[in-house]
This record gives sequence, structure tokens and C-alpha cells, in this order.
Amino acid sequence: MKENEKDQVQTLKDALFSQSKHAAQRMDDAELAKCDAFCADYIGFMNTAKTEREATAFVTAALEKAGYVPFKPGMALKAGDKVYLNNRGKAVILATIGTAPIGEGVRLCAAHIDSPRLDLKQHPLYESDEIGFFKTHYYGGIKKYQWTAIPLSLHGVIIRKDGSKAEVRIGEDPADPVFYITDLLPHLATEQMKRTLAQGIKGEELNIVIGSMPFKSDKGSELVKLGLMNILHEKYGITEDDFLSAELEAVPAFPAREVGFDRSLIGAYGHDDRVCSYPAFRAALAVEAPVHTNVVILTDKEETGSDGNTGLCSSYLKYFLCDLAECFGENGRHVMSASQCLSADVNAGFDPTFSEVLERNNCAYLNHGVCVTKFTGARGKSGTSDASAEFVGTIRAVLDEAGVIWQTGELGKVDMGGGGTVAAYIANLDVDTIDIGVPVLSMHAPYELVAKTDVWAAYRAFEAFLKS
Repeated sequence: MKENEKDQVQTLKDALFSQSKHAAQRMDDAELAKCDAFCADYIGFMNTAKTEREATAFVTAALEKAGYVPFKPGMALKAGDKVYLNNRGKAVILATIGTAPIGEGVRLCAAHIDSPRLDLKQHPLYESDEIGFFKTHYYGGIKKYQWTAIPLSLHGVIIRKDGSKAEVRIGEDPADPVFYITDLLPHLATEQMKRTLAQGIKGEELNIVIGSMPFKSDKGSELVKLGLMNILHEKYGITEDDFLSAELEAVPAFPAREVGFDRSLIGAYGHDDRVCSYPAFRAALAVEAPVHTNVVILTDKEETGSDGNTGLCSSYLKYFLCDLAECFGENGRHVMSASQCLSADVNAGFDPTFSEVLERNNCAYLNHGVCVTKFTGARGKSGTSDASAEFVGTIRAVLDEAGVIWQTGELGKVDMGGGGTVAAYIANLDVDTIDIGVPVLSMHAPYELVAKTDVWAAYRAFEAFLKS
């Protein structure tokens, strides 16, 4: 082939083929500096907010500092006003009123702030052979063996018999003790290692070691349990029955950290889905004078199916949108029909070590930007809303016009598995909805991995959408 023919072929390829390039090669030094600064803030958030309650408290405090006020149905609102709704301390909705009539719809970003973890059972405390334990019930989809032999912290609330609340956060400060789930030493694990990987550790074996010192007495039984309960009573003013009205969650005690010699990655517990919820929240703060009313919802219960009154299978988002519409004399159903939503949830990043589960032409890669996912679901697209071509085209134009680095991807090969997000529940409200989020390696593990440039791209995507 002659040289000019080669040039012509390359020109046609550049014009007609999809182009994929590492984000760092598409960003100048100034933008890379902004990316690093944003991710430093994100790491701080991840170390502060490890549960849905802590994330809600963090966001609510930031909103009030930024001038947001609690939303009340029927309140008088105008362009530029900022309101929020705290749903039971476990989910939050924030809105900035736009200049366009609300009848033209809202721009909605939806992410979740719960993550896989271990919940304490209602009767958790017991002693066995002079060791104290908490019984747990895992929350969300986990590989149970990953939760053994790592430091754990304990977060949550206890409602005492008199109705007062004790807040618990132990294991995050370097001076705190941590907690631990044992595993069997390989020397004695011959039978255990014959189990399948899924059964290597069983759910009822996820028992957290919490102590071993007996109460100072040589009389009676369960003296270790008594010693532990005495400590808890002195610190929190509780009795054993108060566990009945408690929500206590064991999460990894690891701090979020930069990963790699080049510090290009972030390792943390709970990237799914706080790596999307934090950029969406920050984007909402940045867009102070939107055209269309902006709404960002940070919801609970996604990891267990979105049921419950703080999950998106409930009606609290619909009620909020209807109440917001009524503040302007509009019909909520008509507002929802005219609205657009980015369902902000993570996707599986391509892992070269386990490449067989992903189809290379249709998966997300680290450092290639935020991932737009037309459909989720499993096998025959079960449980997906499957965004229309028209809406994909709309979002594509918004991202390209803003210079956002983005890619597309699906959650694994056909028939390999898959998963769902909150997109279907919002689409069921007659809202145009599509998934978009950050690619993650080791999703649902106690320590997940993301690329800084993808976190930054997610923020820029949400900002562009909320401005549209």
C-alpha cells in the first residue's frame, strides 16, 4: 500500500471508528490538578461517611452550610432557592430551583449511599469458650470469605428503652480497638478447603470477636459476656435488650488511600456507590443557577433491592416531586413525564486478571472516563429499564458538548451474570432514565478500587447534566 493510501485509510479510521484513549492523555496539567484536588476531598468523605447514616449526616451538614433549607410542602419557591429533605436520617434529597418552568421537568441524579456490610442480629452478643462474639447477618451481595481476618469497625445507633439514642462509631480512630472475624489456619483447613468458594465461609460463621476478658469474679457463668455488657453499659448506658432497637453495622476499618506508585487509583470500602453519590452531590452544589430545577437523591437500601421506606421502591421520591410541583401549581405526574434522570451507579471495570467474564468491546476500562450504561439486568435484560436510543442521544450530546470523558459498558458477558440499579424504579415513574457511573475493580469487596480520572469524569458529567 502506498504512503498516501495509508494516510487515507488512517484518516477514514479516525473519522469513522470509535476512539478510545487514556483519560490522562486527554487532560492537560491544569485539569489533572483539579482532578487530584477533587479526589483528595473524596478520600476525606470516604473516611468520614462509611454508612448511609453517616453519609446523610455529612451531606445534610454541607447543605445547610451552603444555604439549603428543609423542604416543606406548599412553601413559596423561586429560581435559585435551595431545599432538601432528610428521610429518616438514612437518605436525602436536595433541589435547586431552576429558571425554567418546572413543568418542563427536572434534571434528576440518583445514587445510593448504602454498601455491602455485616449487620448485627437483634440478639447479637454471646460467649463461647470464654470468647465474646457478635452474631451478624450480611447485607447485600458479598463474598463471605473476604470478610474474615480483616480489621472491622462498628457504626450505627442504639435506641435505649427510654427512647434516647446512643451513636456508635468504634474502630476508625487509631486509638480505638477494632473487631475481627476468625478464619481457619491452612494447617487444619483440609476439610474446609474442600468446600466451594461460595461456601468457604458460611453466613453463620461470620461471628465477630469482641473480647475475651471475664468480669472480675470467680463465680457464675458467662463472665466474659458480663464483662463486655458492663463495658457497653458504662459507655452507652444500654442493657442487652437495647440491641433489639439498634442498627449496628460492621464495616472494614481500612482508611481510603491512594493506590499505586503513581497514586492514580483510590482504594476504599464503599466505592459502590459513594463514588457516584459524592460527585453528584458536589455537582449539585456547583450548579447554583440551573436552567431546569435540579434534584439529587442519595438513597438507601439499593444493595438489598431498594425496598423499605428509605429505598427507591417506596414512594418518597415520587411524593417529593409531586409536592415540589404543587409549590408551582403544576401536576406532579406531568413534571415527572417531562423529567430526565441519570441513575448514578458503578459498573464493573475491566480486570485483566479476570478478563473472561467481560466482553472487551462492551465493557468499561479504568481511566477511560465515566461509564454510560444503556441497560443493566441479567441474561435477557431482566430488571432493566433499557434507555431509549433518543435519550441516549440526548445524554451523548450533553457530555460531548461539555467535553466530558466518557465510555459505554455493560455488566458482564451475556448470560454471565449482571445486576441492577435504581434506574428501573425511576423509569417506572415515567422519567427518561439512563445509568452512568464509575468503573470499579473488586466491586463489593471490603476494599474496592477506582481510578481518579474516572471519579473526576463522573463529577464533570453530573455537572454538565444538571446545567442542561
